[in-house]
Formats: sequence, C-alpha cells, structure tokens
Amino acid sequence: MSNQPQSVSVVLVGCGAPLKSMGWYHATQLLCNDYKIPAQLDVIVEPWYLSETGKNSQGYDEFIRFKTELETSHKVKFFSTVKDVPPPDNSTKRLAIISARTADNPKLFEACLGIGCHSIFLEKPGAPSLPELEVMMNRAKALSVNVFMGFNKNVSKYVAKTREYEAQHPGTKVTYVHNNNYDPSEATLGECFERNAEGMLKNMAIHELALAVTYYGAKVDSIASVEADKDSSSCKSLKGPSGTVFTDFDKLKFTITTKDGKVISILADRCGGDDSVGVVTDSEGTELVRFTMPDKEDSAQIENAEKRIPGAMPYFYMQDPDYAKLKQRVAKAISDGTTPEGVATIDVAVETLKLAEYLTPILQKQLL
Repeated sequence: MSNQPQSVSVVLVGCGAPLKSMGWYHATQLLCNDYKIPAQLDVIVEPWYLSETGKNSQGYDEFIRFKTELETSHKVKFFSTVKDVPPPDNSTKRLAIISARTADNPKLFEACLGIGCHSIFLEKPGAPSLPELEVMMNRAKALSVNVFMGFNKNVSKYVAKTREYEAQHPGTKVTYVHNNNYDPSEATLGECFERNAEGMLKNMAIHELALAVTYYGAKVDSIASVEADKDSSSCKSLKGPSGTVFTDFDKLKFTITTKDGKVISILADRCGGDDSVGVVTDSEGTELVRFTMPDKEDSAQIENAEKRIPGAMPYFYMQDPDYAKLKQRVAKAISDGTTPEGVATIDVAVETLKLAEYLTPILQKQLL
C-alpha cells in the first residue's frame, strides 16, 4: 500500500486580487478541471485582504466575492496567517504554493515549514537576497521538504524542442532569446531600470540563466569564459522617475562556455517584442531552425484562457500553458514519490542568483 499514489492537498499562500495577482491565477487553474492538475486546493492564506488594514484597499470587494464563491462551491478554507492552518490529514501530502511579495517570502516560507508541508512551490526569484535564499534552502533540506521554483521556461515546449534539435545535431550552437516590448525612449527605459532595480540578469533574464544552470551545467565555478556580443548589446545609465541614475542593460547578448565545453548564448532585449525563441545555428553561425513561444498550439490554449476568465493581466494568459504544466508535473511527482521532469529546485534558484551576481559586473565591464 505504501507505493500507492497519495492525494495532494494545496495550501495557496498569497491569493491577492482577482484578475491582478498571480496567486489568484494559480487558484483558478487548480480549480479548473480542464487543466487536469492532480491536486486539490483546500486552503488559501491571504494575509493582506484578511487583515484590518487590507479591508479598505483596492481589490478588497473583488477578493471577498471570490472568497465567498470558493467557500460555497469548492469548500476552500481561508485563513489570514499560515500558522492558523491546521495540520494535514495523514492520507494526503501537503503542497504549499507561495505567491506573495518577494520581500515576504522568507517569513512565509518558514511558516509553511511549520504546518506539515511535504513540498513547497516558490515563485522566482524566491527571496530578496542570495543569503536569505540559502537559509531557506538549508532549512528545507534539514526538514526533508522539497522546494520547487516557478521558472516556467524550464518546462516550455520551445525549450524542449530546441534542446532536442541541438542533441540530434552535434556541433550546433543555441541562443535563447527573451524579448519584452518596452518603448525604447530614455524615459520609458529609465522607469523600467528603476522599477527593476535589481538589474536585467536578476529579473528579465533570470529565466534564461535558470536554463543555463539546469540544462548546461553553468555555475560560477564551472564557467571557463563569458563573452558579451558588443554589436548586440547595450548598457546605459538612465534617470528613473525619482531622479536617481540607474545603470543596466536594455539589450544584452552573451555566450557562456563551461569548463567541460558546453556553450549557451542568451539574448535579452527589453524592446524586442513579446516572444521567446530558441535559435539553433551551425558552427559558422548560420541559422538552422528556431522554435518560438507561443506556438500555434499554445496560442489556442492562451485564447481559451482569455475566454474562460476575461480581463486578467495579459501575461497570465501568455504563461498559462507553462504554469499549468509546472503544477501538473509537481503535483504528480509529489503523489507518485518521483522527481518532476525539468522543474527547477531551490538549489537551481540559488545557483542562478549566484550566476546573475557573478555575470553582471563582468558584462558591464566588457560593454561600458
């Protein structure tokens, strides 16, 4: 009997406002049978809207309507703090999904360790700083709690197709392209630099660095060289709305070569569009094939998601296929007692943050 799959009970920590918050979108996917996520949403912890301070804040009425609907139709229980959540039933494995402000994650994470969680799903980057994330990692390991990260590109179809093609064609090279759609004006980019003051490599390009860590073994101590492509990169110092000057990349392409000969190139462009692409070239740099997110199949699922719940943040729909896939893989692995394919762990998150901090000054020096 011990080898039989166990049911997975989810505690969602940080629901936030309907249509606005990622936690809320996690809840809608868990409750929709179309996604076939093998887990049941049993508890939602909402520290803000269930506090006295949050009662008069924007989005409160919408949250209360959502809360009432879930209590009635799905028997979901709501709490204002993690410590108030009762212990799990012995017949289930508890998964906590933490989708709160990054600054609150260490405290919420520690609280989740105290309510019998088998596993924790943590949104990237996981914590405000590398030391805090390392403390969280070590605490979880001491209690044998698995921690998975919301690096959704790790399970993206375009990444899988790119890696498969690369493996089947020795001698080829891969570039992972990540585009955003900012206006290229100094005012717009200055606001972007200030709002994302941790820098491009810790926010926009963190997904691609996670790919480098997960699939190419790129770590600080395994890197042989890193080289910026000056013709495809731009590092600027711009004033933000506060008047403070921020130095960051608005476009960055670089190549990492590891000591065991693995090569990966990353191109992040804040003004390049809305897609993410895997480009495979031959040894001379001639493009052989490219795989794009979203593809036609994903576009249909994205369109269905918009029809199912109209009016949400646009990036929820764009990430819909991959976020569903992440929860499907994590929940199934927890139930079966296996390892979820491609899903990043907190160890990967730690190595990714280390890599971001290591690369930033090196690349700035090469470009400035």
